[in-house]
Amino acid sequence: MRSILEVFTIAGFCAAMFAVDTAYAADLPEPADIHFQVLRNGTPFGEHRVSFTRSPSGELRVDTEIELTVRFGPLTVFRYEQSIEEAWDGDDLISLAGNTLRNGREYTIDLDRGSAFANLIPSSHWRGYEAGTEQILNTETGEPMAVTITELGRREIFTSRGAVAARGVRMTGSLSVDLWYDEDGEWIGCEFEVDGQSVRYVLL
Repeated sequence: MRSILEVFTIAGFCAAMFAVDTAYAADLPEPADIHFQVLRNGTPFGEHRVSFTRSPSGELRVDTEIELTVRFGPLTVFRYEQSIEEAWDGDDLISLAGNTLRNGREYTIDLDRGSAFANLIPSSHWRGYEAGTEQILNTETGEPMAVTITELGRREIFTSRGAVAARGVRMTGSLSVDLWYDEDGEWIGCEFEVDGQSVRYVLL
């Protein structure tokens, strides 16, 4: 970002460059929106959506919405809701804010670029993880979370659009989660087990 001093010392040049930069920023691509149906033991029990928009200055805004519900007759026995907003300037996380409701317990986070853990990749999964990563940023609590990331190799992942060639990584922390990304690095699948239940994400 240009300083105020630069703006005033080369005002005409900067005005022209600002027009070019704005047009360039508007043309920057953003990832395709992601929409998963979430299955529990093969039965749908919610959705996970990630949407992307780019500001005129080129910053990428990422909105995650998760709604998962397990009912037994008229009773709700499990409920999970999360709404997270990330802002990115290239590879730099500018801010992360959101709310999570997990079985009646609420979490709220509001972090900015100056926060102690802003250099960590959030656990929102859409960016992927490199093997050897030891910490990520927990999007529920806003705190660092120790993980082990290992490569799973390649396989075909079933989506509503058919089988897609994918690269997988396993993230081991409080859970062991298998995450799958297509050849362009876009998130297309997720599988894990919790409390004896098998959970699988199917890309719509």
